[in-house]
Amino acid sequence: MTTTKKLRSGGRTIDLGRPDKVLFPEDGITKAELADYYRAVARRMLPHLRGQPLMLERHPDGIDDPGFMQKDVPDHFPEWIHRAELPKQDGTVTYAVCDDTATLLYLADQACITPHRFLSRADRPDHPDRLVFDLDPPPAFGGGTPTGEDFTPVREAACLLHELLDELRLPSTVMTTGSRGLHVLVPLDRQAPFDDVRAFARDLAELLAARHPDRLTTEARKNARRGRLYLDTQRNVYAQTAVTPYAVRALPGAPVAAPVAWAEVDDPDLTAQRWTIATVDRLLKENPWQDGPRRGRSLDLARRRLAALQA
Repeated sequence: MTTTKKLRSGGRTIDLGRPDKVLFPEDGITKAELADYYRAVARRMLPHLRGQPLMLERHPDGIDDPGFMQKDVPDHFPEWIHRAELPKQDGTVTYAVCDDTATLLYLADQACITPHRFLSRADRPDHPDRLVFDLDPPPAFGGGTPTGEDFTPVREAACLLHELLDELRLPSTVMTTGSRGLHVLVPLDRQAPFDDVRAFARDLAELLAARHPDRLTTEARKNARRGRLYLDTQRNVYAQTAVTPYAVRALPGAPVAAPVAWAEVDDPDLTAQRWTIATVDRLLKENPWQDGPRRGRSLDLARRRLAALQA
């Protein structure tokens, strides 16, 4: 068994330890294959990572082992990996920041299956650069991996959310999470603090649920949802994270969090795990977000439009 494999990127050399280590036992996917995938998607993935503090989901013994979430950068990480020291309630946390392909490959060497990013950048951590709605299948449709049939409520909720955002003249994008659902994202101009962004997201979700009370809810208690899909806005707070576009999930089959075009959401075959490491070539053939919003938007006008709709 090969003990190390040298990877080069941007003038740096990363020693990939135990490249033949199998991280996905059911699929035989090795650490080297994980690194190869992240090298392949780096060009698309890095724009969504640069400047964003990360929480690292690591599985050194493979995904059958519970693994762990890591916030503080370990002492053994090389100096050239960028860091961001940010406040927490009783001190600070020093997060890794992935600004280049070499860092992405090093994280793969550390068996970081999934990098989860902040919703804000390190230089202004209290002001998010995106708003996220998290849509998962409702309990009545069972847990586990969504199928084409039971994913229908997620697709329908995303389309309804898209329509309301269009009413508010807020551009949005959508992605599979690679796990259970979809994320709908709105790019922001980083002027509004987290409290304002979360309040706006909550008010928007409540309006949408009021329009479709038999299908959607903002009820946080699961036993009160009665089979309706929960419009989750809870991630829109300081230090919360969301899965990065193109990140691999620690699940059998190595599914990938993948950007999709809004037209694809109408496809009944769309599921949260449609894309995997094995389909990376098809995943990269086109960029669904190529014609998406180029800059973050202010919530000021949208907030006034939302208030008018509420009235």
